[in-house]
Amino acid sequence: MAKKNFIIDTNVFLSDSECLNKFDNNDIFIPIKVLEELDKHKTRQDSVGFHARQTIKTLDSLRERGSLSKGVRLGKGLGIIKVLKVEELLLDELPMGLSHRSSDHLILAGALAVREADPKRKCIVVSQDVNMRVIADALGLLTQDYVSSQVVDSRDVIYEGFTKFLVDDIDIDEFYDNQPVYLYEEDAEEQGIVLHPNEFVMLVSVENEKKTAISRFIDWNKPVYHLQEQNDEISWGVKPKNKEQKCGLDLLLNDEIPLVSLIGRAGSGKTLMAILAGLEQVLGAEKGRYDRIIISRPIQTLGKDIGYLPGTLEEKMAPWMKPIFDNMQFIMGTDKTMLEMYMNRGIIEIEALAYIRGRSISNAFVIIDEAQNLTAHEVKTIITRIGENTKIVLTGDIEQIDNIYTNETSNGLTYAIEKLKHSHLTGHVTFKKGERSKLATEASKLL
Repeated sequence: MAKKNFIIDTNVFLSDSECLNKFDNNDIFIPIKVLEELDKHKTRQDSVGFHARQTIKTLDSLRERGSLSKGVRLGKGLGIIKVLKVEELLLDELPMGLSHRSSDHLILAGALAVREADPKRKCIVVSQDVNMRVIADALGLLTQDYVSSQVVDSRDVIYEGFTKFLVDDIDIDEFYDNQPVYLYEEDAEEQGIVLHPNEFVMLVSVENEKKTAISRFIDWNKPVYHLQEQNDEISWGVKPKNKEQKCGLDLLLNDEIPLVSLIGRAGSGKTLMAILAGLEQVLGAEKGRYDRIIISRPIQTLGKDIGYLPGTLEEKMAPWMKPIFDNMQFIMGTDKTMLEMYMNRGIIEIEALAYIRGRSISNAFVIIDEAQNLTAHEVKTIITRIGENTKIVLTGDIEQIDNIYTNETSNGLTYAIEKLKHSHLTGHVTFKKGERSKLATEASKLL
């Protein structure tokens, strides 16, 4: 295969500091402006800052092998990396309207220089910035996106945690009579079904499709499980309204499943069910299973750095935690003093994700709301903080992503769901039905 020349945009390094090792035996060029941009991000305390620092360290270690301005071999089977100085850029080739002060335009000037120096080899600009790729294309340059954590081709094939399985009529009768019912792998293959641990299965009679039963699959050597009876006996008086909510609550109340993920549109009840389960196991009928509830969500509009805002951590987080507080008030009633009391006693904690690195969280029920705005690296960082007797719940809507470094198929929530679906320690459900109001449901579909 013919070698190519790749010009790497800053955002690629900010999303994946190991990207230099992922271009096979092709040569990589980095305009010096990219290094300046990395330097601006290195002090950030999120994944962007982490990748900026790691990239700088990698480039510094490469200097030991030679001069980056002349080119350094990345390793066995890999190409050469070279940093382009300003005088090497074809600034005069930029058309009128493209400013020399723009980082993107300087990177494109570097691509033009690389293409001119080696016209026989394909020159490709790699960027996650759509507009950057559009401008590059307008200059006649080849472009491509960079997605480091994409785990599925489209959102339509993301694991839902729920499927239908055709069984004999007698199997459903036996299931309701609390007799053991087994599913068989050969039947699944015949129906084109692949089952994962803790996946919910709607048993459907081959004789009467209206005769059904909802169960939870563990593995082929065990009978399918009934949903927990607590689903209809929640001490707070709030009950699940549809089968997805019942399935989600079954996972949330199961202390043998330490990680649960819930996807759903606005108003589907994913956050409400997570908070309900947390309150139930900390303060309700299952009191004492966990010592406290820890709740957080990404602060996307502030670049995840809330240090400059006045007030305590709770006061800084309050505007972004308002949806959480609304759900808590709905469950606990209108008396705000009770919620404030639990927060003052440390039973309900509000945590900023920027400060979770380095912690080891034990004996807690952790809810990470709006997890679709996390990167794969951030989700890994959060989950690896989880200690003994702690349950973590990731909730989000992959149709509402504000993080420019992720999309529906590469965000941290999707990444965790797909990577962990084979584990007996995790469970997932996609909420499909809106329950907030008829108007909210209609709006989520049509607007």
